[in-house]
Amino acid sequence: MEKPFLKKHYQETVLPELLKSRGYKNVQQVPKIEKIVINSGFNAEVERSYPEEVVKEISSITGQKALVTRARKSVSNFKVREGMPLGVKVTLRGTRMYDFLFRLIAVALPAIRDFQGVPSKLDGNGNYSLGVTDHSIFPEVNTDTKSKTLGLDITIVTTADTDDEARELLKLMGIPFRKRSQTTQQQTTPSNN
Repeated sequence: MEKPFLKKHYQETVLPELLKSRGYKNVQQVPKIEKIVINSGFNAEVERSYPEEVVKEISSITGQKALVTRARKSVSNFKVREGMPLGVKVTLRGTRMYDFLFRLIAVALPAIRDFQGVPSKLDGNGNYSLGVTDHSIFPEVNTDTKSKTLGLDITIVTTADTDDEARELLKLMGIPFRKRSQTTQQQTTPSNN
């Protein structure tokens, strides 16, 4: 079986580049992508068949069977009972993770209208989370039969210790981070009045 494109890219291009730029002494110190977690939440008061539809959609997007997450305890204010389905999640590792990331970068993100790049803010622990408001940007979704749009939370978990290392890793992997806007650059430079 052939290696996924992004895994080969990581080993041949990203790894040597990070070794050189960051001055790591060992290949094991170089940060890498550990897993990608995709989840989608929905209202507790949906019809019974809806969670299965969401599982089918996310499974087709990721190539792996999704898991229904259920409420751990009842909360009367939110009309939630213990055991009610509240969302769907899937954790990708290995080949499926690299394949999904490649499709996200090369196909899905460019399909967003007026796409300017994704925000470059990380969580402080070297992990990157991205919200997608419409899952129909993925080519696996049949938009003719779909009535509701799903929102997805995509979290890329890395082994990086700092946000800087993780940002450089993700940038080299091909994540299209948004460039700083002209207005913020103008505000930071002093005026010559």
